[in-house]
Amino acid sequence: HGILFRLGDFFAMISNFFVLSPRGDTIVSKTYRSKKDVGAHERSHTEAFFRRIKFWNDVSISTTGGDVDSSTAATQMELSSKPGDGAESRKKSDAPPVFIMPDGLSYLHVKRNGLIFGCSTARNVSPSTVVELLNRIVKVFKDYCGILSEEAIRKNFILLYELLDEMIDYGYPQVTQTENLKSFIYNEPIIVTHVPNTGNMINPKTASASAVHKPVIASVSANGKKSGNSKQKNEIFVDILERLNVLFSSSGYLINSTIDGCIQMKSYLAGNPELRLALNEDLVIGKKNGTGTYGAVVLDDCNFNDRVNLSEFEHGRVLSFHPPDGEFVVLNYRMTGDYKPPFKVFPSVEEIEAKKIEISVHIRAEMPDNHFGANVTVEIPLPECTAAASCNQVISGTGVSTAEYSAQDRKIVWQLKKFPGGSEQTMRAKVSLSMPCTTQIRKEIGPISMNFEIPMYNVSNLQVRYLRIAEAMPGYSPYRWVRYVTQSSSYVCRV
Repeated sequence: HGILFRLGDFFAMISNFFVLSPRGDTIVSKTYRSKKDVGAHERSHTEAFFRRIKFWNDVSISTTGGDVDSSTAATQMELSSKPGDGAESRKKSDAPPVFIMPDGLSYLHVKRNGLIFGCSTARNVSPSTVVELLNRIVKVFKDYCGILSEEAIRKNFILLYELLDEMIDYGYPQVTQTENLKSFIYNEPIIVTHVPNTGNMINPKTASASAVHKPVIASVSANGKKSGNSKQKNEIFVDILERLNVLFSSSGYLINSTIDGCIQMKSYLAGNPELRLALNEDLVIGKKNGTGTYGAVVLDDCNFNDRVNLSEFEHGRVLSFHPPDGEFVVLNYRMTGDYKPPFKVFPSVEEIEAKKIEISVHIRAEMPDNHFGANVTVEIPLPECTAAASCNQVISGTGVSTAEYSAQDRKIVWQLKKFPGGSEQTMRAKVSLSMPCTTQIRKEIGPISMNFEIPMYNVSNLQVRYLRIAEAMPGYSPYRWVRYVTQSSSYVCRV
């Protein structure tokens, strides 16, 4: 029994769990184990943890005293002294998900919606297992609260503590599935109004605004009024999410491109019926199989949820499954190469005088004109010897846009609220330097990075042909919502 216990300690055993706000306030905290003759100074521990991840680079550079152990200090010094890395690159780096604190405990954390979900352990646990446990806790919290925000967690802390009691026992994971927890949970969630972001730009006929943020169990409103299950609609939401990793050369040619996509669902169907989800008939898995198939959607690889029945997938591209409660991913896929990126970037740098350069960035939206990029942000890092910069925009199209130089971060930030498809935008900046421009200084310009989201559009052309209930049920006609979202993960252009 002793040997089994030791092996169990290795796989996943945590000492405490906590949720921190973006300001570092402790919203939720639960201790599972504590050392003998040591008080549980949760507040001081979480404060020290928050300071460490907030000022990670400052701690990494100054490795004096007993703050950091010798191996960690050596690693940090090695990372911080990489050739070609300046102060700017160190300033931008985030704390790793796992590190050791001076109190001797290992701290692990994940960030979601600005909140920090973390835990500590005194044992040599498997980091990937604990990070997966934190991700499961985040998912369960979101399923039961409806949305994941500081307000939702503060208003539902009794429910969340009840969930934690069932999910983790004495530091060991127990039940982490949303539907399996339902029979043990007796508190009702309090509904918190969701604050929309880019969703308010999407046509309400094609996407539901707030229904997707309902909790998986019966809830009460903020004034205590109960929302009955009898009035709840039978709805199912399907999201096809794609994140783009794209690298352009300085002349605008595509060097590298990858799509990381997934099909995720959230079900509010009574009776948990079997569903049939059909994808493109010409869908091909594996590039070797897709050679010579013109116009087909060719995925490099994909993996399915273990609930999915693949008996009809080979000949009909149909997936059948019983959807669980809450959010779940049906399919993850990856695609490289043969697709058209939604934006093309064309930069140019000209030396006007010895201490003055002009940077021009021209962006062309390659998507159809019935789509648009939302909340587009373009960042252009400048040399450390930059004294001043002034931005001038040449805009064709609609939407509010701003371009300004941030002296603190030494970069130009160009923001466009809406970037219509088929349009072109240009921004020019005159940069004054404190010393004459050299080849080394020119190398410090860039790379240019873009962040954006394109609603109701996907680059891979992976489509949902239909979503049906497997067996016809008289009078049972659920609402079905399908949404396509394309986001930038790493969209970079060299200068």
